[in-house]
Amino acid sequence: MFWVLLLLLAWAFAGTACTRLCLAAVRAAAADSARPDAGTGTSTHREHDLTLYEAAFLSGGPRRVADVTMVSMARQRRLLLAHTGWATVVDPRGRDEMERSVIGAIGPEGQSRIAPVRAAAAGAEAVRRLADGLVRAGLAVPDGARTTVADGVRQVRAAALAVCALGLTALLLPAPTGLPRPLVALWFALPLTLTLSCLVIARAEVHPYSRWASPAGQRLLGALNRGRAGDGDERTFLTSVAVRGVRAIGEPELRAAFTHRDRPGRE
Repeated sequence: MFWVLLLLLAWAFAGTACTRLCLAAVRAAAADSARPDAGTGTSTHREHDLTLYEAAFLSGGPRRVADVTMVSMARQRRLLLAHTGWATVVDPRGRDEMERSVIGAIGPEGQSRIAPVRAAAAGAEAVRRLADGLVRAGLAVPDGARTTVADGVRQVRAAALAVCALGLTALLLPAPTGLPRPLVALWFALPLTLTLSCLVIARAEVHPYSRWASPAGQRLLGALNRGRAGDGDERTFLTSVAVRGVRAIGEPELRAAFTHRDRPGRE
């Protein structure tokens, strides 16, 4: 009856993950309904026009802010991003705090690998102030509450895979199970159904999932996406990078600068 232990383990994975997802969804809904302007037709959030940096943070966090800053500077020929993974300062005068953070991260020599620049710029004080402002506005998730719906969905997906693996293991056991194999599979189908049902409900009720944006922030991002449809200017390009990341970059050389990886033993 070893398969029963595997079944109990499957239920433990499924039950724990689904409970965490439900609690995260309840907390997100409670935080959204607790806003002073919730339920009114004149939400201050709707009046908030997201800046490029705010959209980047809500979509991908601090690293996305660093990415869009570097891409913006590169498009203006004030920063050279080589496909070999190096960043070179062309114009040392940053036009805002984010650009000055990137230039400072590159260092006095004016040249550095892109990866450490991204990491240093993402942790700069300017990004922290941006995050604090978005949290105060109710658009971003606070640091202490980052176990969000997105994390819960990932845990439920992992639980579904674990249930499948445990069920397959039970079916392949060489020892007699005491039950027909189809009936054993049916027992494992129950926790699998629970996890898949939670994923379907989450997809219908709380999608898109976000680690960084609150429900109000997600709505603003959705409006931002609709507002830029059909445009083709520079602002639209940078907004695409802010929302989708470096994969939105259509220029192969520039995209390669962010995806470049050194070979072992090579500088």
